Amino acid sequence: MKKAYLNWSSGKDSALALYKLQQQKEYSVEKLVTTVNTDVDRVSMHGLRNELLFQQAQNMGLPLQVIALNGDVSMQEYNATMQKATESLLQEGFRYSIFGDIFLEDLRNYREEQLEKVGLKGIYPLWKKDTSELIQEFLELNFKAIVVCVNSKVLDKSFCGRVIDQAFLDDLPEGVDPCGENGEFHTFVFDGPVFENPVAFEMGEKVERTYSPKKNKEDNCFSDEPQTWDSKFWYCDLLPK
Repeated sequence: MKKAYLNWSSGKDSALALYKLQQQKEYSVEKLVTTVNTDVDRVSMHGLRNELLFQQAQNMGLPLQVIALNGDVSMQEYNATMQKATESLLQEGFRYSIFGDIFLEDLRNYREEQLEKVGLKGIYPLWKKDTSELIQEFLELNFKAIVVCVNSKVLDKSFCGRVIDQAFLDDLPEGVDPCGENGEFHTFVFDGPVFENPVAFEMGEKVERTYSPKKNKEDNCFSDEPQTWDSKFWYCDLLPK
């Protein structure tokens, strides 16, 4: 099989992408790679505590490589850090980089340009799949995920901290993607067929955070999720047990 690593966001799309690859048996996913914000020691965008990220990897039986980035990293710094990390992965024998992206063309084009610089190939198991069908498949496979972040512009506080189920999907306002592919919400997956054991956690507080984007948008960086200029987000803090 082809040696690959998975860009692990800690959320549902990454988990579903991993499951599909494990079933197809064309790629051997041998490592998870995640970017974390060193200012707060949490997963970038998702706001998940690093302890729970490490527990995910342990419960899936996969090694985890963390790429550390400060909270105000510039695009130039981001690209340099990621290039160094991917060059190292290439030296380890990895040739394929897996993503859970579904339909964001600009983000995929950006990823492809960066991977091409070091000789890696991007693989997108969920690409162009219907997001309504994907989320139903996710539930039917008995994956479990909880919403850890919502964009305040499109979802209110009540959606943050909810488990992804049919009731959650039925409550989503019109125009919100059921997989949150436009950045409407982000999740933490804690159980499912890729896990040897569930990840134990308990609910913490909900907080709203406001961010001020840089004046020069060209200098802001992509994270594992699409870039957005919305500035207010609700986060649900999950505590390791």
